[in-house]
This record gives sequence, C-alpha cells and structure tokens, in this order.
Amino acid sequence: MKIVILEPLGISDDEFNLISAPLTDNGHEIVVYDDGLSDDETLKARIKDAEVLVIANMPLSAEVIDVADKLKYISIAFTGYNHIDLAKCQEKGIKVSNAAGYSTNSVAELTFGLIVALLRSIVPLEAVLRAGGTKLGYRQSDLSGKTLGVLGTGDIGGAVAKLGLAYGCRVIAYNRSENKDLINSGVEYQPLDEVLKNSDIVTLHIPLTNDTHHLINKDKLALMKDSAIIINTAVGPIIDNDALAQALHNGTIAGAGLDRVDMEPPIPADYPILEAPNTLLVPHIGFATEEAMVRRANITLNNITQWEKGAQENIVI
Repeated sequence: MKIVILEPLGISDDEFNLISAPLTDNGHEIVVYDDGLSDDETLKARIKDAEVLVIANMPLSAEVIDVADKLKYISIAFTGYNHIDLAKCQEKGIKVSNAAGYSTNSVAELTFGLIVALLRSIVPLEAVLRAGGTKLGYRQSDLSGKTLGVLGTGDIGGAVAKLGLAYGCRVIAYNRSENKDLINSGVEYQPLDEVLKNSDIVTLHIPLTNDTHHLINKDKLALMKDSAIIINTAVGPIIDNDALAQALHNGTIAGAGLDRVDMEPPIPADYPILEAPNTLLVPHIGFATEEAMVRRANITLNNITQWEKGAQENIVI
C-alpha cells in the first residue's frame, strides 16, 4: 500500500520512524513531501498513485482528488476538515478521518496566554521597558472575577471553560446543545446575544460552517461592552475581521487576541486588522506545540492502521 504524506508532521525523523513502524513493518511504502508545494498540478502528480493520503491544513480540491483513482482513504493531520472537498470524496467512495483532540489543551492554553497578555498589556510594555519607559498609561486588569463568555463548548471550548473556572472567572457559554458536566461545574448557558452583552472576555471555539461564517459581525460586536476583549483561536472567518478592525478603531470593544484571521500567514501588509489598536496577533500557533505534534502524528498514522483493519476511527465520512 502506498501512503503519501503531503506535508511534514512536525516531528523528528526518529519520532516519525518510531510512530510509523507499524505501517512500514507491514511492508507499506510511505512517501513524505516536505517542500510545502501546494499547487494543484504538483498535488495531482504526487497523489495519482496513492492509496492512502495524509494531509494537514493544505487545501485539497475536487480537481486534485479526481485524478487519484487508487485513493481509498485520507487521514487528515488536523482537527478541521473544511479544506478538503468532502463531496468529491463521497462521490469516489474515499473514507476520511481527522486527528480529533490532539491539540485540545494546546489551544486552550494559548487562549489564556492571549487573554492574560491583553489584560496585562504584556506585549507593548515589553517594548516600553526596553526603550526606558514605565507602565504608566497602560491597562492592567485581573482575570479573576471577570465574566468569560465561551462560544462553542466542544472539546476545546469545554477545556477553556474549565480553565476559566479555575482562574476564578464567572463562565457563561453559548452552544447549540448544553453540556451537563460543564453546567454541574458552574458554567451557565445563555443565548448568543446575552453572552456577548454580559461578557468581559469573549472567546471563540466553534467550527466554520455556512451558519457561522461572519457570525461575529458589526452588529454582534456592537452588543459587547466597550471594555471587553475578544479572542479567536478557532477559525478566522467566524469573525468579520474588517468589522472587527473598525470596532477596535472606534472603541466599540477594547481589544482582540487572534490566532486566526481570514487566511493562513503570511498576512498581506494592507490587511486592516494589522493596524487595529490593542490587537495581539500570532501566526496560527494554537495547535503547534511540540507535544501536540507528537500526539497528532500518533493519531494520524494510527488512523491508517485502524482503517486497514476495518475499524475506522475519528470518522469524518
């Protein structure tokens, strides 16, 4: 069986050899591409003979999938899967799994890193100190006692809610269904607009769908307190980022911490959010801890082993 890995998994060669041993020991061929090339013609050439494909967050179009006549299974080394043309996979009978859960704690921890950095003005004050200045004129605020609004209480949002409680926050949440364990822990569910109105910090942990695209738009931002901050470690287009930039310029809200925007880095120099005040931007690092990369590789390659046994796990389709 030929297994093609279109993107490196972010682990050492020794770790990769150890994790992939159950596949190579069974005589399967693994081909890894690590040059980052992602144009359709290159991808077509690379996957045309593949029976199994591994891809992270590189887009995979229907046109590319269509040439892979031998392809039977895709193991996505990522939690999200909206970058894969699933309709074409279904048409061709290709099974798909993802790497659910590998970065739950990693993303939750980054969420609070962004929150604390904004509340304590850490990034600008580091530069001020190096230039001989002091803390005067910069915001300093506790996290304990704040109302934390969590949008989406799946695995990551649930982990964020629990950490919020541990920090001494009042935690309120919005989700299509309510998690009884979180309620028993002290989380209060409210309608979306109420969460936006009542929160000092709003943090996003929902998937991107037709319904959630630009869920947080100009009107929703206007519901928030002018002292509130918003955090996005989920998917960029859940927020209308142009509206967010304008809200930050206008003082509609007080700050934003973003691991995701409308595109993967690098971001164009004229992208409006780059000029927004009190905005902390990082280049999609939430999932990318060393430990998470090892967990991801284990899940991704074990998915292949389990699928080969007829016991597909982490099923997308």
